[in-house]
Amino acid sequence: MPSKSFEKDLTRGSLTRGILFFSIPLIFSNLLQVLFNIADIAVVGRFAGTIALGSVGSTAQILFLFTGLIMGIGFGINSIVAYFIGARSKKEIGDSVHTGFIISIVSGLLLALLGFIFAEKIMVLIKTKAELFEGAVTYFRIYILGLPGAALYNYGYGILSAAGDTKRPLYFLTFAGTINIILNLIFVISFKMDCAGVALASLISEYISAILTMAALCRGTGDIKFSFREISLNRSVAKRILKVGIPSGMQNAIFAFANTFIQVGVNSFDAVMVAGTAAASNLDPIVYNAMGAFYSACATFIGQNYGAGNKKRIKDSAIIANAYSFVLGAAIGLCFYFFGRKLLGIFTADSDVIDAGMLRLKIMSFSYCFATFMDNTIAANRGLGKTFVPSMIVLAGSCLFRIIWIYTVFAFFKTIPSLFLLYIFSWCITAAILILYFMRQYRKI
Repeated sequence: MPSKSFEKDLTRGSLTRGILFFSIPLIFSNLLQVLFNIADIAVVGRFAGTIALGSVGSTAQILFLFTGLIMGIGFGINSIVAYFIGARSKKEIGDSVHTGFIISIVSGLLLALLGFIFAEKIMVLIKTKAELFEGAVTYFRIYILGLPGAALYNYGYGILSAAGDTKRPLYFLTFAGTINIILNLIFVISFKMDCAGVALASLISEYISAILTMAALCRGTGDIKFSFREISLNRSVAKRILKVGIPSGMQNAIFAFANTFIQVGVNSFDAVMVAGTAAASNLDPIVYNAMGAFYSACATFIGQNYGAGNKKRIKDSAIIANAYSFVLGAAIGLCFYFFGRKLLGIFTADSDVIDAGMLRLKIMSFSYCFATFMDNTIAANRGLGKTFVPSMIVLAGSCLFRIIWIYTVFAFFKTIPSLFLLYIFSWCITAAILILYFMRQYRKI
């Protein structure tokens, strides 16, 4: 079948070349996902004003808590499918595809329901400013209804990338991202829907990308084929997916939880500073998601080679992916530093808001690249099916450390630099421990 050409054997050939060419489509795919939110912020900031900008921006961290859980399930599916592909276990591949669907859709529906019901209480919990509250609740409630679509896309994305197919997700997101931007402009400019309009545009785009991805799986790619008639829950496979997926999702949730404390710190400043940091923080996903392509490559290459028993390629995959992501993070950070004001101008024309955003951006520009030592090692451990202990390390090294920092260092200085320097310190401390853990697990193989 022609669809088999999409699959790639990641257990052979040059790792330097293989990881790079595997990651390039992922970089663009990940950046297109970022466009969903950036388009929201840019359109609402330009055409709906500073209050609407702050309303949408103030939901970013709490939304990542929900979407991070969905992404974790996708990571678990990717890791298990990649392992079975490497081990040439056809039956288990099919079981993983159909069991993963059930887990993903149930997770998406449950989280959407919880988010919609408790939206107001969540906004109160993170101390959203009164003038931003109504817009934040509206945006959050509509956006959260797109989680089932996001769950299906991440499910399909995890399976396709496990098989080495990183091009078609790029095509799907190109189409969905284009629709998202067009709808943003229509809803906000023509229909004056501000926060509700950009949320609705994102929701529609999430379901478009999900439908396209599911259609690709239904057509089948070699051993990777989805059929609604074959949907069933294999308990053994489900346990393996959840064993990797839940801790992976909790890692994302831990980051989001810790970052809500950072948002509380930001909310202690005036509305201009909140809007400025919201604008600047929406540049973060550009670099995180670009670097994240190499983390996905790391986990997938390690997963297939772990299944095939190729020990040396496991270590080399981790090292090469880490080197690529560090260089990319440093390059993007420098671009942000030198062109920051122009980039922030995409989101707002208010010079005071841009000044506020630059306070954050100048610190983060030189910090981004150090995130790879933590995040890539998390991915390497995930490729080995190890996620629980790394989650505990992340909980201590990032979450608790950041909370302590906020109530000590930030509480003493009460400045934007004293708030955002916590990122690089927490990344490096957590990375050191994670690397030691990965080395220990590698020796056991």
